[in-house]
Amino acid sequence: MLRSAVKTLRAPVSVVQSRTLTSGAFAPKKYGSRYTVSLIPGDGIGAEITDSVKTIFKAEAVPVDFEQVDVTGVSNATEAYHEAVRSINRNKVALKGILYTPVENAGHASFNVALRRELDIFASLVLIKNIPGVQTRHTGIDMALIRENTEGEYSGIESSPVDGVVESFKIVTQAKSERIAKFAFDFALKNNRKRVTAIHKANIMKQADGLFRSTIKSVGESYPSIEYNDMIVDNASMQAVSNPQQFDVLVMPNLYGTILSNIGAGLVGGPGLVPGCNIGTEHAVFEPGCRHVGLDIEGKHLANPTAMILSSAMMLRHLGLDGHADRISKATYDVIASGSTRTKDLGGNATTEEFTKAVLGRLETL
Repeated sequence: MLRSAVKTLRAPVSVVQSRTLTSGAFAPKKYGSRYTVSLIPGDGIGAEITDSVKTIFKAEAVPVDFEQVDVTGVSNATEAYHEAVRSINRNKVALKGILYTPVENAGHASFNVALRRELDIFASLVLIKNIPGVQTRHTGIDMALIRENTEGEYSGIESSPVDGVVESFKIVTQAKSERIAKFAFDFALKNNRKRVTAIHKANIMKQADGLFRSTIKSVGESYPSIEYNDMIVDNASMQAVSNPQQFDVLVMPNLYGTILSNIGAGLVGGPGLVPGCNIGTEHAVFEPGCRHVGLDIEGKHLANPTAMILSSAMMLRHLGLDGHADRISKATYDVIASGSTRTKDLGGNATTEEFTKAVLGRLETL
């Protein structure tokens, strides 16, 4: 079993309950009382925000040693990618920035998607919740977005049988739909959540999304204490921006999860605030919940490291290091709530390093 797919954080953003969310052997690499964790900084602002985590971990004497692998999605750096896979296979746990995927036809396939598929990291969890000190249009938001990572529209099976025609296959299987459904309902049960909503487009894609929808509903019958409902994805997008308080746990195929996680991030203050993780049967990869690379602000020291810091706190809970996770997350929330040190995305002018220094200062007073 996975040792920890996460416990509830004693701070504004809750994190997954930790036990028995997936099956399979799981043993993070540990030497004595220290853990070795793969670190993939990623592209864009990745190095800056992972440096923030490394600085905080060092100051807090967190018993984690990073095995860093520098992978870039900007070029087809396949050997570095394969080394990252080997590293995660060794260590079972990783902290990761976002790898850039070129849009151009000449670009390679997404390393982010390939990594999840190759390691069968099938469940993506993104936590969308208001953070005290961040003023937003809506309050009372507390959503957990769970998406299936390995199939759907991201199957990556495309071909061009004749010029001017492209076929792109969406794959939905009962087995993987059932697996993500069990993950979602287990998460809801272990975190005292009340409702699971399946997001779909079964009115049009009657077989593919129809299978996904019916499978989620069928699995839900084994969880009588959890309410089940479903919603068409376009309506869910509208509801998310008009009445997000109605949502609790949402489970969906990959593409819909990408869209709704970005909508959710916009609701609570932006991608710099939203933590996330990807859980499989044998591996856990922690990364910001919104897949924003930040190429436009790379090297300008403007990035908000909060999402990466909170993702690292989720990782610490996964490793059973709850005390360190509590202190780091509380210090981060306290800095945001105080309003004295804000990065540009939150209306301030603090640099990434200044925000990190403020967190360190708060840690000294806890």
